[in-house]
Formats: sequence, structure tokens, C-alpha cells
Amino acid sequence: MTTETLSWTPCGNDIEMVEVGIHWDAVRAPVTLGERALELLGTATGAVVADYGSMYWLIRRGTPQYWRRLPRVQALDSSGARTAHIGVPPVTHTTGPRLHWRMPVGPEQYLTNSTQLRKALAQAVIDELGMDEDGRSCLPRTQTVGPSAALLL
Repeated sequence: MTTETLSWTPCGNDIEMVEVGIHWDAVRAPVTLGERALELLGTATGAVVADYGSMYWLIRRGTPQYWRRLPRVQALDSSGARTAHIGVPPVTHTTGPRLHWRMPVGPEQYLTNSTQLRKALAQAVIDELGMDEDGRSCLPRTQTVGPSAALLL
């Protein structure tokens, strides 16, 4: 892979701050949701940047504006008043804990299909947090004896 192929990847051994919305948009999720989403996506995932407690997927520009919000998931694009940047590690940084490529970047597949990603993250929210897409609990209700009425698990 050459830097001409992916002009936004760092040349040397330094991390680059890349503005979201120029080459791609991004989706940020906590690692607990991100790892489950990776399992669900399998080989359909593109490149993923990991940074301690967060994971970032690169998606086609303009697609996050059509997403419904998901609990603890943030779509980053250039449509808002603020400019977003994410740290992009050199292609050789493929292990943590520092900023690294959780799923390696490559010229053939670095973008993840945003529809598939949203579906995987929505299922991860259900599986890992016990919530539906609107942030409501999906866990069964239990009754307690005594003055308290109902308690959500």
C-alpha cells in the first residue's frame, strides 16, 4: 500500500489528526459495543481504529445524517457546527493499548457499509446493554415484596 492510495494515512511513525467529512465520516462506539459489532459484522467490516475505550469505523461521507441515534454511539460528520477530527495511526500500528488499527486499513476495503454497521451496533446495544435502539430497557421486570413497587434489573 502506498500513501498515494490512501492519502490520509500517516507517512511516518506519527499519529495524524484527520478531519472527519473530507475523506470519510466516522462512527464512534465504546469498546464493549464495538467488539460485539465486530463479531456481528465479521468480514463485512472495514478498517477500525481503536483508542483505549473507543472504536471508530470509517464510513462513506454523508451517510450518518440518515442514522437514528443509538445509545452510547456517536456518528461523526461534517454537517454540524463543530469540526470533528479523529486520530489516525500509522498503518503499522496494529496492536494496543495505544491508538492502533483494530481492523487493518487497506486500499481495497477501509470503509464499512453504514447500513450494516448500524444494524450490528443496534444489536450490540441490545446484547451488551440490554436496551433497545431508543435506550429503553429490554430486560425483564421483576416484582419486589414490600414498599417498593417494581424494580428494573
